[in-house]
Amino acid sequence: MKYNDFETLRKNIEFKHIYDNKNSLANRNLIMYVKENGTDTKKLGVSVSKKVGNSIVRHRLARLIREAFRLNTSHIPDGYDYVIVARASLKDKGYHETEQSMIHLLRLHKLYK
Repeated sequence: MKYNDFETLRKNIEFKHIYDNKNSLANRNLIMYVKENGTDTKKLGVSVSKKVGNSIVRHRLARLIREAFRLNTSHIPDGYDYVIVARASLKDKGYHETEQSMIHLLRLHKLYK
């Protein structure tokens, strides 16, 4: 699927390529994997484990992460694939905490303009 400013990763093999790169950082709520993709687009993959909650909770968290990414795309550089994994502690958090956690990880990766 293609949003205005980024594409989404859908296939398991795409996620595996990024996980194998082992360039990850984490905070209390999220884990972020980053890999250069050699193109002029950014791609986002979101992963929420069944350990986090039922399908309603998992889909809500995935939507929050995607929305935080979408609203910050002007600050996120092109040419990278991003996989964001939600941790169980994110379950009780809202949009603001999700966005702050994501920006924190982007800054740790030195990828937030």
